[in-house]
Amino acid sequence: MRIGRVIGKLTLSRGEESVRGARWLVVEPFSLAGLRGDPAGVSEELIVYDELGATEGQMIAISEGAEAAGPFHPDQKPIDAYCAAILDTIHLEP
Repeated sequence: MRIGRVIGKLTLSRGEESVRGARWLVVEPFSLAGLRGDPAGVSEELIVYDELGATEGQMIAISEGAEAAGPFHPDQKPIDAYCAAILDTIHLEP
């Protein structure tokens, strides 16, 4: 699981029927250095499936790969990144 910040949303003109009813977010994932404010700790943007209602600027927890499709089991959905949680605070030990 990774942590990232929502920087936008994606609008589709057509989409896969099995994933209708949610939004697609553009998310900037962070490494530990990025969470501490180092600009070099920001990874390439991801497109994340969101059913929780995260908005621009919020920090979210992202599950990826097979774990991203887990909430839909036993149905199979073409999901590679899923918004698993909206984070209120992040506390890092020095």
